Amino acid sequence: MIYHTVVIEETGESYRCAQNESLLVGMERLGKKGIPVGCRGGGCGVCKIEVTSGSFSKKVMSRAYVTAEEEAAGQVLACRVFPTSDIRLRVLGKMSKNVCKTQLVVVSC
Repeated sequence: MIYHTVVIEETGESYRCAQNESLLVGMERLGKKGIPVGCRGGGCGVCKIEVTSGSFSKKVMSRAYVTAEEEAAGQVLACRVFPTSDIRLRVLGKMSKNVCKTQLVVVSC
């Protein structure tokens, strides 16, 4: 099994994610927090993130939540993305403000 390190920039949280599991499943499996969890199937947009570094493979995502332009820019749904290298990401979804509010230090979101 190949694992990659995933870092959530807003929280500094990091976790290991298998190449064959989505970024969201990897986070949940380890009991980590940072990426908001919704339907887990690409239909709600809650887990929208921007991959700021690293590479990944992906499954089809709803255009209601991720446009082709956003997808090309690395803005994707964590439940539909699988790491192929170490990843750094920012949370963008509907609940991203909740991620920032949990910080002890104020960061720009």
